[in-house]
Amino acid sequence: MTATTTPLTYTGYDLSDETLLRLYRELLRPRLIEEKMLKQLRGGVISKWFSGIGQEAISVGCTLALEPDEFIFTMHRNLGVFTGREVPLERLFAQWQGKPGGFTKGRDRSFHFGSTEHHIVGMISHLGPQLALAAGVALWHKMRGEPKVSLAFTGDGGTSEGDFHEALNIAAVWKLPVLFVIENNGYGLSTPVSEQYACDSLADRGKGYGMRSLSIDGNNILEVYSTIKQLAEEMRENPEPVLVECRTFRVRGHEEASGVKYVPDELIESWQARDPVTSFGEFLRHRGLLNDAVQLKWETEIKQAIEDALTTAADLPAVTASTENEIGDLFAPTPALRTSQPGNSVEKRFVDAISDGLREAMHAHPQLVLMGQDIADYGGVFKITDGFVAEFGKERVRNTPLCESGVIGAALGYAIAGGKAMVEMQFGDFVSVGFNQIVNNLAKLHYRWGQNADVVIRLPVGGGVGAGPFHSQTMESWFTSVAGLKIVYPSTPEDAKSLLIAAIADPNPVLFFEHKGLYRSLSGPVSEGYTPGEIGKARMVREGNDLTIVTYGAGVHWASEAVDSVGGDVEIIDLRSLTPLDYDAIRTSVAKTSRAIVLHEASLTGGFGGELAAWISEHCFELLDAPVRRVASLDTPVPFAPALEEQYLPKNRLTTAIRQLLAY
Repeated sequence: MTATTTPLTYTGYDLSDETLLRLYRELLRPRLIEEKMLKQLRGGVISKWFSGIGQEAISVGCTLALEPDEFIFTMHRNLGVFTGREVPLERLFAQWQGKPGGFTKGRDRSFHFGSTEHHIVGMISHLGPQLALAAGVALWHKMRGEPKVSLAFTGDGGTSEGDFHEALNIAAVWKLPVLFVIENNGYGLSTPVSEQYACDSLADRGKGYGMRSLSIDGNNILEVYSTIKQLAEEMRENPEPVLVECRTFRVRGHEEASGVKYVPDELIESWQARDPVTSFGEFLRHRGLLNDAVQLKWETEIKQAIEDALTTAADLPAVTASTENEIGDLFAPTPALRTSQPGNSVEKRFVDAISDGLREAMHAHPQLVLMGQDIADYGGVFKITDGFVAEFGKERVRNTPLCESGVIGAALGYAIAGGKAMVEMQFGDFVSVGFNQIVNNLAKLHYRWGQNADVVIRLPVGGGVGAGPFHSQTMESWFTSVAGLKIVYPSTPEDAKSLLIAAIADPNPVLFFEHKGLYRSLSGPVSEGYTPGEIGKARMVREGNDLTIVTYGAGVHWASEAVDSVGGDVEIIDLRSLTPLDYDAIRTSVAKTSRAIVLHEASLTGGFGGELAAWISEHCFELLDAPVRRVASLDTPVPFAPALEEQYLPKNRLTTAIRQLLAY
């Protein structure tokens, strides 16, 4: 970004004197707070600070241009959003000091938090993922016929991330009323924009997605306010996304510790001459709307409010560590689930039981939306949603673009606004493309600031069908180490239906694993009606006294076949869910049999069986008469050829393990 000597001009805007003065006062508040926070940083009261000095016009202008109940998704330098929404200063200061009176109870810092009361959702450090959340909120408003917009900030560096492009594409395809605002401040940390993009203007990127886009002076408070206000009014009437590039400059470091030695002095000086607070104040003085007395009065009032709030925050106790509280805040409370009068049990295939569970959930939750590739008229590649469009309509059964991260983010935004969402991965393997949204947004929201993440992700997984390395994985161990996710893995048609109903009713993020090898090969009795199961409760498949096999998914059937083949008094435990895990059922069984095999389909090394075996060894050691044995797939990708896949899977090794452990 080159130096500019173009002065800021504030003529040509038809705004009342009251509005002009309000805009200035709202510019002044974050500036004075920042100046105080820089002193707090030097004094060690806070540990880090990302300065927005010189960029306040963007946050303030956008916030005041929107209605108070329209969601804003913030970044590092958007203090003006929080002050513009009247977030109590004592809570902000407590947040930055890591006090319990903050929004995250000391669990996160800076602007990494949200407040649904103020319709603000803060960032995570990965920068791009919040953009799709804004699209999800906009989807909620559009589907309900509410004339509302949402607004998401990103930086020039963030526009290089895939999440930026996925969010814009989804919003454009679905014609969602989202304002995507780029704060182009010249540098992504120390990387200049010349190394970030090759187009003339970041606004040009909107053209590729078929959306309106424009570039404005981000230091001109009147241009920002008037532009965003007009766009929002138009978008409430005719929903569509708009991309707005705000040209500005970061005159301080990315964060204070990084400094600005990499920035030419003359560039900083030229932008300091365009300071939005100073220049707009001078304009108001020239208009006769502002004088020294008013300026002093406002500064005194704001500074006193800051000092009072700092005193309140300082008087708050420090955070007290409590394991009970930490674990207890991982998940939102699960409401008691109503069960309809159970109907007759009907023989159904595994795949049909899942479809039945989805249909029951769609009737039970009118706000539930299904999202996925080809799930609408086509019914999904496994035909689980076949006929759903005719029954529920395309608004609720939505085909999505091929962008898993953006779709999961949109589902989360829809949930934040008040809905429920189910996302179908066409194949579970493809969830790797949405990994960040799951492990850093879905999993952490409730723990960080009490926001439920009411999203279920269905994952067709597993081998045995000759689908090769990219359509046969079962990747539960990618997620079992991530606190804040519930993981369900049914093995019967009855559980497939009842646990899916329970997962959708649960306000927490649930990963629902479905072994596609069971889809059409396994049938069983399924209760009719709305019959939610209990997540976190294992099932006794068969009783025995000499050996326990702990397993889940297709492993349940492999274990049953192996025991029938080998014989022996073997007990089989079907975990049904991996998080939460029914430790009591495992211990009770091992106490009876004194031997344990842990069986799963994923590769041995790093598989969830290692965690199960470790827990049994640690907590049931005195009950064991033999070492815990793991049986799992080979430590290779899943091969395609039938002979290779048969060797890869653990079925043929299980009978040997049973015989060896019974004879130990």
